Amino acid sequence: MQKGISLQIKNVAFIGTGIMGARIAGHLMDAGFDLTVYNRTREKAEGLLARGARWADTPAEAAADADVVFTMVGYPTDVEDVYLATDGLIRAAKRGAWLVDLTTSSPQLARDIHDAAEVEDKHAFDCPVTGGEQGAIDGTLTLIIGAAEKDVAPVLPLLETFSSRRFFFDQPGGGQTAKLCNQVSLASCMVGYADALALAEQSGIDAEKVLEVMASGTGGSGASATLAPKSLAGDYKPGFLAEHLRKDIALALSRSEDLDITLPGAETAFTLFDMLCQIGGSRMGTQALTLLYQEEGTCAAAGLDWSLLEQADDEEDGCGCGCDHEHGHGEHECCGGHGHHGEGHECHCHEDR
Repeated sequence: MQKGISLQIKNVAFIGTGIMGARIAGHLMDAGFDLTVYNRTREKAEGLLARGARWADTPAEAAADADVVFTMVGYPTDVEDVYLATDGLIRAAKRGAWLVDLTTSSPQLARDIHDAAEVEDKHAFDCPVTGGEQGAIDGTLTLIIGAAEKDVAPVLPLLETFSSRRFFFDQPGGGQTAKLCNQVSLASCMVGYADALALAEQSGIDAEKVLEVMASGTGGSGASATLAPKSLAGDYKPGFLAEHLRKDIALALSRSEDLDITLPGAETAFTLFDMLCQIGGSRMGTQALTLLYQEEGTCAAAGLDWSLLEQADDEEDGCGCGCDHEHGHGEHECCGGHGHHGEGHECHCHEDR
């Protein structure tokens, strides 16, 4: 076992071995911890199993003997089920166990889980991450922790195996709130670079050179540096799923309603990502946002179908974003419903030429 690893903690469980989770779990194995894994589809855990991780048929089974349990699942409803169901982690984990949720989820749910765990003599805290798939691969994620550093000291050696920076927000749910702030900024930055690329391309100038200009001045962002080149290359492979960013924005908007504040940038971003998900892009990477600005033929070649948006508007079954925020979809407007064009503007966003 590597130097600095806690001698009191040996058995670790990891629930949710998707794009990010499998990478994080791998770093824990590299550090010498005995790992038990659970995922809804075993196939996504095969790489870890081949390295010696043990398989569990349920989250409860995975947690039974674990000193620390990490979870990284999709939606707040998944988090609630994994932790608070009758056979959830709050009851299934052993006394004294640490329960660390890496999912981006609801701040209130994080507080509920923390409080429920304390009653059962267990320790739970929210710890969403940022840094994307590459950060997970490199072990350089940023952790956003809803607890004080001194209160989670026993598990810091584990957190250090897959992160380079850790921010402590000193209270249950604080990590989730800070992560939602990050996601609001990320989403708005993505809309910004998508707008910029569309303006460059439609104006007939070199879009790659425009990105260089942005990077050398004040118009650049982490999103434009890492994701915009993928957009230009037509690489929509997910490092972070579009449907998950839609979920995150929805959580932020729900929180803003609680606080009686308006987040116009987030509202615009939600409209666009919700549209992308409705027309078949939910499992694409977030950089597929730029497809909304392309001709219909280009979208179809990438696997999108604009007719699905009309069907969704007719059905009005809700956004499917995993929260109870009321968004309302309305009719498709040019460029994702920005609604800032004058009456004389003629939409050509999805025409075949």
